[in-house]
Amino acid sequence: MTKVQKHFRLERKLDETLMQQIADANSIYGIEWIRIAPSREELIVEFDASRLRTNDVEMALQRAGIPVSDAPAR
Repeated sequence: MTKVQKHFRLERKLDETLMQQIADANSIYGIEWIRIAPSREELIVEFDASRLRTNDVEMALQRAGIPVSDAPAR
């Protein structure tokens, strides 16, 4: 298993619905955990890179109703 952490920018403000969608997305195959960044404008996602690519994670989050885009490199 190769764990990778990736930041994704949230495309809308956090609300109760989005918080629930994020909690539910923790069960997506290959995603280890999802955290909300202190800024509350980004998600930090740790995933198994031997199973998923960054693009796969972004698409899975979007399918789960979480509007994200690739955050700029740090």
